[in-house]
Amino acid sequence: MPASPRPPVRLLRDLPVSAQGLGCLPTTAFYGCPEPARALATIRTAMDSGVTLLDTADVQGMGAGEELLGRAVAGRRDEVVIASKFGMVRSADGTFQGLCHEPSYVRAACERSLRRLGVDHIDLYFQHWTDPTVPVEETAGAVAELVREGKVRHYGLSEPSADRLRRADAVHPVTAVQSEWSLWSREIEAEVVPACRELGVGIVAYAPLGRGFLAGSVRTTDDLAAEDFRRGQPRFSADALAHNRTLLDRLRPVADGLGLTLSQLALAWLHHHGPDVVPIPGTSNAAHLAENLAASSVQLDEDALTAIAEAVDVPVHGERYAPALLAMVRG
Repeated sequence: MPASPRPPVRLLRDLPVSAQGLGCLPTTAFYGCPEPARALATIRTAMDSGVTLLDTADVQGMGAGEELLGRAVAGRRDEVVIASKFGMVRSADGTFQGLCHEPSYVRAACERSLRRLGVDHIDLYFQHWTDPTVPVEETAGAVAELVREGKVRHYGLSEPSADRLRRADAVHPVTAVQSEWSLWSREIEAEVVPACRELGVGIVAYAPLGRGFLAGSVRTTDDLAAEDFRRGQPRFSADALAHNRTLLDRLRPVADGLGLTLSQLALAWLHHHGPDVVPIPGTSNAAHLAENLAASSVQLDEDALTAIAEAVDVPVHGERYAPALLAMVRG
């Protein structure tokens, strides 16, 4: 396989990262059961290819995601920006139990993550979703203490409203917002993106390939493993997928006309939104990694952007999360 193109450098506020990061969710959980050796090799290939932003969370694989990432970066810690998240609580059997953003929990979660990662600091620590029982100012203050102690370098918010972002930033500078953003999930464009630009906050776009749908890899529920998390999400129900395939059918000729894959088209569209936007497509497959990285150098002209806009001007069926999870996202 030819060497992957090295992504240029972007800034998340004052934090330099590669223009495209790697979402590590598929390396341990939620999308089936990846082979650990292959997942580990893919993370290291990403590093060799110039990817510096590696994103995980303490709930991914019940901590296994952080442990795997820790093994991958061992001996190369200074080459990467490690992002992790806190605040989502799961029971021993993996059941989602809600959110906890209490200051004492934040500190304990950070200590656990540092041990699993095998590092002395987390570069970018994201507050996971919205705990309505704890004022965001209290949580921001807890992270600020960790920053002062050197255990965390930068503070981030995952899926905040514009108001919560402003309130958190007033307590401690928010380096980045991580929210779902893709050709079929564009809710943040109305208020959150403008707020980020107003404050100078970077944007990390997770699920930029629509959890595989925009890559064309999921056309029916039969394409999903029995244990795949997407089987329980409304947008991936059989009826929703049947409707949503129209979106793919409209995008495919646009991608073909530009000599791109569907994945590259979706990622290039996000890269076009500015130097403060860093997509983090997730994969445990080295071939998919190389395909995705090629998108960071694609330039879309006005004709291409118009064609994309026309192609996605169709309703998307199904919420992006099941009701219980969606309630945690929105708070």
